[in-house]
Amino acid sequence: MPKFEDVDAYLAALPADRRAVVEEIRRRVLAVVPEATEVIRYDMPTWQVDGQSLVHVAAWKQHVSLYPVPPEGDAELDRDLAPYAGAKGTLKIPYAEVDHDLIERAVRRLAGARNA
Repeated sequence: MPKFEDVDAYLAALPADRRAVVEEIRRRVLAVVPEATEVIRYDMPTWQVDGQSLVHVAAWKQHVSLYPVPPEGDAELDRDLAPYAGAKGTLKIPYAEVDHDLIERAVRRLAGARNA
């Protein structure tokens, strides 16, 4: 994957279907954490708060990935995320199964854990 100057450049390089998914994730992240800043880290869109990375998103051919997996502690969320948890703290969600509400819940958990 090429290196991108910013999140808009990353989005512009995606096919329309994948771009729509990442754009909605972007909207949800900023709704949950409006003070987040957008940067590119590890060649993917990343949202940071106070210079610390909160969540990274990558659009792959078959799935969208979010990094990291939120910390455990919300039994319902843990159960709902379990089918998508992969190696190295990654959520891998096939495009056909993307649930933006679930992704928003994961981002809320990440933001809450950061403030705990």
